[in-house]
Amino acid sequence: MDGWLFYTLTAIVSISEAVILLVLMYYYFVSIFGWKKHDEDKDYTPEKRFALITAAHNEEAVIRYHIESLKKLNYPTDLFDIYVIADNCTDKTADTARAEGVIVFERFSKQRGKGFALEWMFNELFKMEDRQHYDAVCVFDADNVISSNFLLEMNSKLKQGYRSIQGYLDTKNPRDSWVTACYATAYWSMNRMWQLARFNLGLSNALGGTGLCLDYELLKQYGWGATCLTEDLEFTMKLLLNDIKTGWSHDCRVYDEKPVHFSQTWRQRTRWLQGHWDVALRYMVPLLKKGIREKKWYCIDGAIYLFQPFVIMAMFINMILAGVAAFFTEPIYVAAISSHMPGWFWVAFGILGYSYPMLGLILEKAPRSAYLYYITYPIYGLTWFPVTIVGLFKHGNQSEWAHTMHTRGISINSLE
Repeated sequence: MDGWLFYTLTAIVSISEAVILLVLMYYYFVSIFGWKKHDEDKDYTPEKRFALITAAHNEEAVIRYHIESLKKLNYPTDLFDIYVIADNCTDKTADTARAEGVIVFERFSKQRGKGFALEWMFNELFKMEDRQHYDAVCVFDADNVISSNFLLEMNSKLKQGYRSIQGYLDTKNPRDSWVTACYATAYWSMNRMWQLARFNLGLSNALGGTGLCLDYELLKQYGWGATCLTEDLEFTMKLLLNDIKTGWSHDCRVYDEKPVHFSQTWRQRTRWLQGHWDVALRYMVPLLKKGIREKKWYCIDGAIYLFQPFVIMAMFINMILAGVAAFFTEPIYVAAISSHMPGWFWVAFGILGYSYPMLGLILEKAPRSAYLYYITYPIYGLTWFPVTIVGLFKHGNQSEWAHTMHTRGISINSLE
């Protein structure tokens, strides 16, 4: 029995360490291609016609500033229409939006969540085809403010042949609390070292829920069908299974309001992980099979991205085993559950993991205050362990939609 337990624990530690190292080294390798931003040949001549769609649930406090930024887009006004979905609202979101002169659709349904609201709105657009023609649809959240060049950049990307595009996700309230500061530093680094890197490598980028642009005929051809708690991730993987990669637009920004309090970020990230586990368990294996069978690395890369929660769990298991090893006195058990890499290696790896994302901040010319924010980043990072575990146990419930309250009404004038 002792021998069986020894070999079992040894195998668990060895396999988990190997998985962690392989995945992390792959991500470090990919990130290198984000160090340089290459010039693109862009055609900014306005041509494409857009439907701008914003899903809003009780966003009375911020919707006016969002619409203000859309009205100030540097693009011919006859080439875009603004639609607001007042989704199960009990406040004055719909009235406020109408007062701003945009098209408002009110939706009341027991099916709650952004994914359902978008699917409903897309179907409403399809019904209007005899009166309105669009080349693409852009999706936003009601708390966003959008850079004035957004449609010019998306117009250019569509002309280049991209059918699914994600814009740069920025933060409009990085100084509100240590939580928003951590979000901001994470996004600045991720935009450069993860999204731009993938774009430069010719891999698929990930849709981020807002600031995205989809070819109209693409939506008609494949349908939306993404109604889990992370509808953006689900649709990204659905497109990959149909050989459609998502592009990246680094030069237009969507400023997103991040949660101020830890309780808010806990709920939000738990929802993200619930959705991530759900999408991973449904799409990871099909993407991996497709990638191997058809020799398409971008499908395998998508599967690796979906594998992230498993890596976090492997890290957590190793941490627990390392802690348990400290309480054992019998050498055989200590040898089985202790790390098989030398201690200095993990210390060096930890320092690299903490300091490396700073390169993204430097390359993105983040404000000096970002480096002060970074002091608290390890706390934010460690909370991913319990969030991932809770998300796993709750992943079967994709109807548990939790609304994040938005209150920071910030004009685009103060950001641009």
